Amino acid sequence: MRERDSLGSYDEIVAAAVRTTGLSDFGGTDHEEGVRILVEALTAEAGLTPVGNYRMRGSVKGLLVARLLAEQGFAAHPSYADIAIERPIFITGLPRSGTTLLQRLLTADPAHQGLEQWLADLPQPRPPRESWPDDPILSAMQAGYQAFHAANPELAGLHYSDATTHEECWRLLQQSGTSVSFETQAHVPSYAAWLDKQDWTPSYARYRRLLQLIGLNDPGRRWILKNPSHLVALDALLEVFPDAIVLVTHRDPVTCVASMCSLAAASTRDTSTVFTGATIGRTQLDLLVREHAAYRATRESAAPGHFLDVAYDDLVGDPVGTVEAVYRHFDLPWETTVAGAVRAELDASRSGVRAPSHRYALADYGLTEDQVRSALS
Repeated sequence: MRERDSLGSYDEIVAAAVRTTGLSDFGGTDHEEGVRILVEALTAEAGLTPVGNYRMRGSVKGLLVARLLAEQGFAAHPSYADIAIERPIFITGLPRSGTTLLQRLLTADPAHQGLEQWLADLPQPRPPRESWPDDPILSAMQAGYQAFHAANPELAGLHYSDATTHEECWRLLQQSGTSVSFETQAHVPSYAAWLDKQDWTPSYARYRRLLQLIGLNDPGRRWILKNPSHLVALDALLEVFPDAIVLVTHRDPVTCVASMCSLAAASTRDTSTVFTGATIGRTQLDLLVREHAAYRATRESAAPGHFLDVAYDDLVGDPVGTVEAVYRHFDLPWETTVAGAVRAELDASRSGVRAPSHRYALADYGLTEDQVRSALS
């Protein structure tokens, strides 16, 4: 494992991102406040180990690198601003409630597009897929993911990902310094308190521009985007995407919280002396309570035509039928080729390294079923 004695200051990490890219235009300073507060919280509150310093510095530097590359992309491809984004589908819900499965089935449709991991990390117009095997940067990233899964095989069963899989889009929101993802990676209460008071509309406006840039070579393909933490800012999302379709997955909250805590613990192992056990349980439940309260407020005030609820048991019991029901509900074209592509993706998601495998216990994180049910009633 790679290690660092310290995280470094915000200014030091900015300088590292500039050296790495050879770029210096961050497209303004709207991200600075949030990222500075995040770095301060990681230094003062997170109890990072040398491994944690290395990983979290990499996360902060990564969002800055992504922002620099995005600004370069905006300047090099001004026609991105003309790309229409029509009736995008956003998948959200409590974490571990089937959002990933639903996303991957919907993106199997050739008329759809999702956000690949490597393009979230390195924003650019999506190159033709046939060119991907010859891309040295993509190849290096893919090798890194393969090595990670080899070293941490249990994480593949919890949530398999690689450079080319469609992943959660919070990485785009990170460019604005706003993402609850950091709360699932470290104990950062001062950052969480700051974030809870922010207007997310500017972050989603940049997020939309990033989708236009990445999808520049695929005009007309519907976006399928997945992020459980959209729950906390659905009001801003609907402001920026007024014709959005929002699919909300539902599963027993006790199972969701236990599974989320287990994933957080496994993915941050050896990174912190603080973000462990009961602290993970308390902070993750608090996060979900905030997200759920914000979701309920938006759901009650927004036009009902945006939303469709998807039960986890229905999704796993009849995945293809559930996807077809989504298409029927929103009057999307369900054709034989679409059904075949969805079935093929389903088979792939249940085999090999991507086969689900996950064990967890709520008590490992200092929580009880009554606590969870009361908090997320």
